[in-house]
Amino acid sequence: MSDKSSREVWQAGQKVIARYSFTGNSPDDLPFQKWDALTIVTPTRDPNWYKARRADNREGLIPANYVTKRTAVKLNAMPWFHGKISREQAEGLLTPREDGLFLVRESTNFLGDYTLCVCYQGKVEHYRVIYKDNQLTIDEEVFFENLTKLVEHYNEDADGLCTQLKRSVPKQGKQDFSIDSKAFEAAGWVIQKEELKLGEPIGKGEFGDVRLAILRDKDKVAVKTLKDSSKAVQQFLAEASVMTSLRHPHLVLLIGVVFDGNVTYQVMEYMAKGSLVDYLRSRGRLHVSKLDQIKFACDTCSGMAYLESKRLVHRDLAARNVLISEADDAKIADFGLAREECFNQEGGKFPIKWTAPEALKESKFSNKSDMWSFGVLLWEIYSFGRVPYPRIPLSDVVRYVASGYRMEAPEWCPPEVYQIMKEAWGADPEARPTFYEVERRLQAIKVSINS
Repeated sequence: MSDKSSREVWQAGQKVIARYSFTGNSPDDLPFQKWDALTIVTPTRDPNWYKARRADNREGLIPANYVTKRTAVKLNAMPWFHGKISREQAEGLLTPREDGLFLVRESTNFLGDYTLCVCYQGKVEHYRVIYKDNQLTIDEEVFFENLTKLVEHYNEDADGLCTQLKRSVPKQGKQDFSIDSKAFEAAGWVIQKEELKLGEPIGKGEFGDVRLAILRDKDKVAVKTLKDSSKAVQQFLAEASVMTSLRHPHLVLLIGVVFDGNVTYQVMEYMAKGSLVDYLRSRGRLHVSKLDQIKFACDTCSGMAYLESKRLVHRDLAARNVLISEADDAKIADFGLAREECFNQEGGKFPIKWTAPEALKESKFSNKSDMWSFGVLLWEIYSFGRVPYPRIPLSDVVRYVASGYRMEAPEWCPPEVYQIMKEAWGADPEARPTFYEVERRLQAIKVSINS
């Protein structure tokens, strides 16, 4: 390890992340595990030691060279980005035709490219923004990492455009965001490519393959790789940026991000036993006990209660997106793009059997639609990984649910757990319980099974 972190001066309140585990050498020391989040309380007379606090509020002394600075990465709002609108719609929005009034939209003729629409002398000029070699450009002379950087550049200087960008037409409703690699570097999340040794593929993610890797010659990690497209780069980094602000024992941990030329990686905590659905199916009744089932339910609900407390919405909660660690802990994955907003179905593959009716019909995603999905996940746990709505064709599921149909309890499912499923599948979203409430009920069931 570089001794850079030991030379940095930590201030009171600074958030740091453990790069190594520390057992402590005296009663005054504060033991911690690798990747634990700590808060600096105060410096000491020795610049190599600080007083710090763990998440459980225990305080003690820590060695400075065991930790590194970490802060959450912020997203940049793009109020001027209008997504998939036509040339005619853009021109309709750009009124009055004052010089420098502008907006950005997705290109209708070139998939993956964008169009900068600018008013000048009573007309609207449409500039194609080309996506090339993981960057954006209008003239193939000046290149930008994202749309925000491009707009900032032409906001300062016309630089070949008909006019300088002056005022944007803001999009109504849900806005998009951009992010750049320097923000991850400044916040302490960048891992150098040389520190990572990539191994074999172990799965597929939303953006590309997931591969096993060795970090710094000793730690097994999972690496999510990026499919090459402009929109995917921003989504990939947006997911990672949200994950920088989240830490919970039942959420899969983001360890860092690697930028290697045109390739971007997310380095994640390695979950040795794979997805919950595969775990259930491969082991079945003979090896998955009632205690295992209720533990997986409690673990997942605990992670979801944390997201709920942050007003974050998962949108794709299912047993395939819950992973199992070597110690048989269940942790939620693929939660980074969640937000308490409405989403549309354009271009998205909706997991119909797990998605709440209001989300399917009106694109209304919320913690309550996540609760519906959690009810389906509970059914998966207690059916040992069966596909929901057995014997009902996928094309008929929406109609069945709308008419009031609900799945029956899996065989040997405790009545108290099935009651939670039924409440999660309530037609009125507001009548569904919260994850906080359900977690308490599941913990009580776990205690009764244990006793």
